[in-house]
Amino acid sequence: MTAAARVLGRLGERGETLAVAESLTGGLVAAELTSVPGASKSFRGSVTAYATALKAEILGVDADLLAERGAVDPEVAQQMAAGARRALGADWGISTTGVAGPEPQDGQPVGTVYVAVAGPSGVEKVSVLRLNGSRADIRRESVRSVLDLLVSELDGNARAQDTEQIGGN
Repeated sequence: MTAAARVLGRLGERGETLAVAESLTGGLVAAELTSVPGASKSFRGSVTAYATALKAEILGVDADLLAERGAVDPEVAQQMAAGARRALGADWGISTTGVAGPEPQDGQPVGTVYVAVAGPSGVEKVSVLRLNGSRADIRRESVRSVLDLLVSELDGNARAQDTEQIGGN
């Protein structure tokens, strides 16, 4: 089973929805999700904010943060995930931002990628990736990593809910 199928299966079981904010992946996360039959039950949509200005204008990323640190930053990734969640009315938001190459960007070397999750009850998680390979390799691994991060959060959140339910009985 693909990471996208695992994400959509878990969201479907929970009756929850997902929104995506992408930069370096340019729509690949959304394409991966929509390749799964029945994705529309949980996948609300995506914003491909490739231009830095769109991260602020559409996703609500702090413009001062973008001016100070650039788009390749863990806090930017977190704000993108939260912004997608808010803008598209979803329970969960995920994001990708980074440098696929061929040149460094915002003072960050090629292969520096941040993936983030924002969810209900204040769930926030950011992972930094230091990837090698071609531009295509970096983008593909970024897609897999953000979906795996969300699966991890969904699984952890489900275990916490189960524990609470068991402890409350």
